[in-house]
Amino acid sequence: MSSELYTPLPLRSGQVLRNRIAKAAMEENMAVDGQLPGKDLLTLYRQWAAGGAGLLITGNVMVHAEALTGPAGVVLDEAAPLEPFTEWAEAGRSGGGAIWMQINHPGRQVGSDMPGVVWGPSDVGVDLGRHSGRFGRPSAMTAEQIAATVDRFAVTAHRAEKAGFDGVEIHAAHGYLLSQFLSPLVNQRTDRWGGSLENRARMLLDTVRAVRGAVSPSFAVAVKLNSADFQRGGFDADDARQVIEMLAPLGVDLVELSGGSYESPAMSGRAADSRTQAREAYFLDLAEDLVRTSPVPLMLTGGITRRETAEKVLASGVAVVGMGTALAVTPDLPDRWRRGHEAESRLRPVTWSDKSLASAAGMALVRHQLRRIARGSRPTPGTHPAVALIADQRRQRRALRRYRAWLSEARSTAVL
Repeated sequence: MSSELYTPLPLRSGQVLRNRIAKAAMEENMAVDGQLPGKDLLTLYRQWAAGGAGLLITGNVMVHAEALTGPAGVVLDEAAPLEPFTEWAEAGRSGGGAIWMQINHPGRQVGSDMPGVVWGPSDVGVDLGRHSGRFGRPSAMTAEQIAATVDRFAVTAHRAEKAGFDGVEIHAAHGYLLSQFLSPLVNQRTDRWGGSLENRARMLLDTVRAVRGAVSPSFAVAVKLNSADFQRGGFDADDARQVIEMLAPLGVDLVELSGGSYESPAMSGRAADSRTQAREAYFLDLAEDLVRTSPVPLMLTGGITRRETAEKVLASGVAVVGMGTALAVTPDLPDRWRRGHEAESRLRPVTWSDKSLASAAGMALVRHQLRRIARGSRPTPGTHPAVALIADQRRQRRALRRYRAWLSEARSTAVL
């Protein structure tokens, strides 16, 4: 069997990944008081660091304290203490691999029960049918808010480097803010940020430039991009090809390809699209098209659980294989593959017909495994999704009370 999985990958910044396997970002929602990483996150990342992956990418870290994907999200802004992040970076590097921080702004994908702001390129809300009330109604961002948000990404990246991380990944996929600007369905602006793809990509490109200017040349900068949104009239593979070409001159080391959003959750294998494979490597067909013209190394994430599939992905020309759920169940899977073994179990599939509810349950199942690993327990991949979802919702309610209190105090301090 090919050993390409375990060959080093040199990057544009000068960094060298020790192998081609990456732990992709999963939304841990495990922040402690102050929206900071705590001991559970450190334990979790030490486990992954010891598992043999060449790269760990954190769950998304918020650049704006008033815009979180969930109430237990980690925030790294100009006011956050750096020491907890330094400890997180050390935990992630403890096995000899690299750790990158995924940095993100949710835009309109903010819960309706959350304090803070709900912003978007336009005032177009998330359409989940009868579940649409889960998200707040967005207001269209002003030019000043766009500029301030670009600056926030740069501040977070600069502070991530100071804390000891090896790089950042700018999240421009899964329907979050930068992805919203790219989407012709969500972005209905008529100014310099709307209309043509060049205009819709402007905020992403400005963010990449600002981040690259705020960090050293040896610090890696990556972008997570949808290969497609899987919505009629939305961001498609040809758009992705053009955006990758726009990113290439800006010093981007790697582009991670995924797909979907809350409205069409292809990242969890739920999109009804013939171009996604039913079980593994959901976006491989799209990636094979994009890799032929990409001037930037590509990483593919989405449903990969077996070494045979990972080898197939690399054979297509993709440079890095990203895994999320598989490493939530088997954190040492890269080392197992090296020894010729596979995972002993897989996460229980969620087969509910309601794709929005199924996606939420799937994420709750993953977080259930992450919390068990963080406590030093074995994952329980057979947990019923309803049990995981109910427990997750209870935990989110407690976290929401803490976040409300913290944000209120932070606002008072800022005013004073």
